[in-house]
Amino acid sequence: MYTIEQAGSAEQTLQKSHFIARVSQTTSEQHALQFLRAIATQHVSAHHLAYAYRIKTPNGIVPRFSDAGEPSGTAGKPILQILEGRELINVCVGVLRYYGGINLGTGGLARAYSGTAKLALETALIMPFIEMQELTLKVAYSRIDELTRLVLQLKGKVLNKVFADGAQLTISLPIAHINNIKKRFHEKSFL
Repeated sequence: MYTIEQAGSAEQTLQKSHFIARVSQTTSEQHALQFLRAIATQHVSAHHLAYAYRIKTPNGIVPRFSDAGEPSGTAGKPILQILEGRELINVCVGVLRYYGGINLGTGGLARAYSGTAKLALETALIMPFIEMQELTLKVAYSRIDELTRLVLQLKGKVLNKVFADGAQLTISLPIAHINNIKKRFHEKSFL
C-alpha cells in the first residue's frame, strides 16, 4: 500500500470544459471533507466537484466517492478506481469542472475526471504506507534524549511530553517498532 507525503495538483481543458484536480493526504473522513470544502470555497463558480478517497481505519479501508451531479459512474468512481489501482490509502482527490458548454458523453467524462486525477497524482510525492501507532511511555529524565533520538531515527514523532516524577512521552511510531521500544523503555510503559 502507498500514500502521499506531499500534495499534488493538475489542470487541463477538454472541449472547453476546464478540470482542476487537487490531491491531499487525509487521515479521516472529517479531514477529507474539510479538504473538499476548502477546494469548493476557492472555486465557488465551478459546476461540479467530484471526489474520491480511501482511508484506513481499524475496521479496514473506507472508500467513498461522489459524482457531484454528473451521470452516475462518470466522475467519482473513475477517480476511486485510480486510487484502488495504485493501492493508495489515506488519500483524497477532488476534481472540479467548469462546464464549457459541450457535452463530453459518459466515456468522455470518465476519461476527463480520471485523467485529471492521474495528472495530479503524478505531481504528488507518493511513498510506501507505514502504519503508525501511538504509545505512551513513562521514563526517567535521564532517558528523554535517548528516547527522542530513537523515535526520530525510526521515522516517528513525539506527540506530547508531560513532566512530573518522571517524564511521560506520547509518541507515534511505525507499528513494527512498538514492541522493541516497549522492551527498551520498559520502566513504566503503558498504552
